[in-house]
Amino acid sequence: MINKLRLAIRNDLEAAEEARAFGSGWISGVLGLALGGSALLLLLSQQYPAWFSVDELDAVHKHPFYMVAVQIMTFLGFGLACLNLILRRNKIIGFTAIVLVLATLSLGALGSRQPGTAAALNLGIDWFVLNLLLKGLLFVPLEKLFSGVHRQPLFRTEWREDLFYFLISSLFVQSMAFISLAPTLALMEQTGSWGGFRAMVAGQPFLIQIIELMIVSDFMQYAFHRSFHAVPFLWRFHAVHHSAQAMDWMAGSRMHLIEILLLRGFTIIPMYLLGFSQGALYSYIFFVYLVSAYVHANLRFNDKWLSPFVVTPRFHHWHHGIEKEAIDVNFAVHFPWIDRLFGTYYLPKDGKWPSGYGIGGHPVPKGYWKQFWYPFRREN
Repeated sequence: MINKLRLAIRNDLEAAEEARAFGSGWISGVLGLALGGSALLLLLSQQYPAWFSVDELDAVHKHPFYMVAVQIMTFLGFGLACLNLILRRNKIIGFTAIVLVLATLSLGALGSRQPGTAAALNLGIDWFVLNLLLKGLLFVPLEKLFSGVHRQPLFRTEWREDLFYFLISSLFVQSMAFISLAPTLALMEQTGSWGGFRAMVAGQPFLIQIIELMIVSDFMQYAFHRSFHAVPFLWRFHAVHHSAQAMDWMAGSRMHLIEILLLRGFTIIPMYLLGFSQGALYSYIFFVYLVSAYVHANLRFNDKWLSPFVVTPRFHHWHHGIEKEAIDVNFAVHFPWIDRLFGTYYLPKDGKWPSGYGIGGHPVPKGYWKQFWYPFRREN
């Protein structure tokens, strides 16, 4: 029964283009489903923070506007779900959204917020929802307005796999942050004598610190990224990221868990070790968080004036391209001149985009768990 329901929802989400036209009820159903599900998960996180929230968002939960936002999402979700039921012959998305709204209302009526204690592992459900809403509300409209050369629906090929990657990295955000910071904290203890230098770095103007963070981080990421292409064993982990055959704002979340931990652990070392101020550091981390979605996004615009100076989607799409010219090029995250410096720059002057994405022969299996075990599997 559950599998039939899941398949019915999936089929309607992935409906043909004519069945997704404006006025068909598909858009209202998808929005109602997203808002109803988000409201339920956010309320669940607020009511049971010990199990479903991260400590950093506790102040957000206590803010009066938090519950107002949940209520607005609930009522909007209900209204949009009703519109779907009126307009659409296939009403499975609308009915599902209604169920989520009713579950939210029921949970809200059960009682007050439970104490945030006792859980051995906090799952960042609220972080997942806020993360998804922020990026989705920003990049989905942009991709519709400035669609790239490869036209694709919102629920494109392998969207479920990438959404699951998005979910996993959000749920265990605290655990991954703790593991990633361990090498940096160990080095901080060994370099206690750097206090004066760190104070000088932190005392610089905010904008100077951001520029320095971008340069230092880009060199670190370049070295890390290129090594994962050059070393066969490391490439098997990075191949999971390159296995995506469709590019959009969510494709960047497809990364093997081991690579995420190593990437974060390696690249944050100079950020903390050199002593950048907390404000500059957090601002840069948020900036990179958006940049990672932006460079993978299915966005097309005239980048000739911008591409010589900063990384654009077309620049990074060539890193993921299926063509021979796209192999081992464009490793930089912020500045293309770093690739020019090391001889790995490639960007056609005629505005051309890759014809497709992925790895020749597509050796990486489909599905999260098969991809998780892929790097450890013995080659034939």
